[in-house]
Amino acid sequence: MQEDFLHYIWKHKKIQFNNLKTTTGEAVLVNTVGQHNHNSGPDFFNAKIKIGEQLWAGNVEIHIKSSDWFLHSHEQDKAFDNVILHVVWEDDTEVFRKDNTPIPTLQLKDIVDDSMLNNYEKLFAKQNKWINCENDFASTDDFILGNWLERLYFERLERKAETIQTLLEASKNDWEAVLFKMLTKNFGLKVNGESFFSLAQSTDFSIIRKAQSNPQILEALLFGQAGLLEQDLEDAYFIDLVKDYQFLKQKFKIENIQVLPINFFRLRPANFPTIRLSQLASLYNKQQNLFSKIIALNKLEDFYELFKVTTSEYWKTHYTFQKESKESTKILSKSFIDLLLINTILPIKFSYARQKGEAVDAEIIKIASALASEKNSIIDAFNNLKKVSKSSLDSQSLIQLKTEYCDKNKCLKCAVGNQFLNR
Repeated sequence: MQEDFLHYIWKHKKIQFNNLKTTTGEAVLVNTVGQHNHNSGPDFFNAKIKIGEQLWAGNVEIHIKSSDWFLHSHEQDKAFDNVILHVVWEDDTEVFRKDNTPIPTLQLKDIVDDSMLNNYEKLFAKQNKWINCENDFASTDDFILGNWLERLYFERLERKAETIQTLLEASKNDWEAVLFKMLTKNFGLKVNGESFFSLAQSTDFSIIRKAQSNPQILEALLFGQAGLLEQDLEDAYFIDLVKDYQFLKQKFKIENIQVLPINFFRLRPANFPTIRLSQLASLYNKQQNLFSKIIALNKLEDFYELFKVTTSEYWKTHYTFQKESKESTKILSKSFIDLLLINTILPIKFSYARQKGEAVDAEIIKIASALASEKNSIIDAFNNLKKVSKSSLDSQSLIQLKTEYCDKNKCLKCAVGNQFLNR
C-alpha cells in the first residue's frame, strides 16, 4: 500500500461520499476535498467538510496508519494545526494537534471497493515486468490512449521548452544562437550529440554569423573547434582548413579546450562527424537567417526543401581526411531531417510561439503526425504490447510515458493506469 493510492482515492472521490463516518461515529459530509499539495505541509489545502453538525474549512492529512502522524512529528509542527480531518487506511491510534485537541479520523480500509483494491495490488505487484500494466496494456481503450498520448506529446515539448529557455537566457534572447546550438547537437546524433553541443557552446554565434558567407571558412571553424584539425597530415584541403582555423583563432581569440572528444567508433560512414559537420556548414552557408525561415514554414515538404543540403566538394570523395572513397553526393536524408524536425525544429517552434502567446498546437500536431515513428527499444517494446506507434507524435509520447510515468511508478497519474484501476 502506498500513500499515493490514498491520495488518489480522496482526490478523485473513489469511495461512497454519501455515508461517511469518523472512527467515533460522527457523520462526515465532504463539500470539497481540497487542493492537492505536492510540497511540504498537509496533503490537501482548503477543504470544506461538515463533521457532525459543524462545518469546517481547513486542511486534510493522509496516512497509511494514524500513528504515522507521530512518526512524522506532525504534532510538533504548526503547519498541521489547521488539519480538520485525518484520512487513513488503518486507524491504530488517536491523534492530537499541538494544543492536544483530537483530530477526527476517517478510516478507508472498510469502504474502498474491493475491485479497485485488487486492481491496485495487481498493478503494483512486485513482478519482473517491463511496465506495471504490460499484461493489460493491449486492452487499453483506443480513444483514451490516443488522447493521453497527445497530452504526453505536449508534456514532452514543455520539458524541451525548459531547456530551450535556459539556452535562450544564456544567449541573451538570441533565437538564432539557440537554434544553432540545438541543431548542432542533433547533427551529432546519439554518439556525438553532447560533443557537438559542447562545440556549439564553445563558439559564440556572432563568429558563425561572420564566417557563414564563406563555406570553407565556416567548415574550418567547425572542424577546428571539434578538434579534427589537430593532426599532422599531408592533405591539401586539410592544410588549408588548418590555416583558416589558425587565422580565426587569432582574430576572434577562440578556444576549444572545453569541447568533448569526437567519436567515429561504431558509426556508419554517412554519420561520420566529418560528414555531419560539413553538412551543417553547408546549411548555414546556404540559409541566412535560418531561424526566421523555420518559424515562417508550416508545411512538411517546405522543411524538406529547406534542409536539402550536401557536403562541400572535398567530402564528396572522402569520409575522412586523406583516404579517398567513391564519389557520392552526401545529401541530408529524409529520415535525418525527420530527426531534426522531431528533436529541434518542432520544440523551437513550440517554445517561440509560447513566448509570443501564439497558438501553434494544431500546426505542430499536423507535422508530428505526418512524420514516421521513431525506432528504438522503448517503441519496439510498446508496439509488442499493442501496435500503437504510427507517427513521431506517438513515439515521442511513448518515450515520455515510459521515462516519466512507467519508470517512476506514476500509474495513478496515468490515463492507462486509471482505466485499469477503475475496471
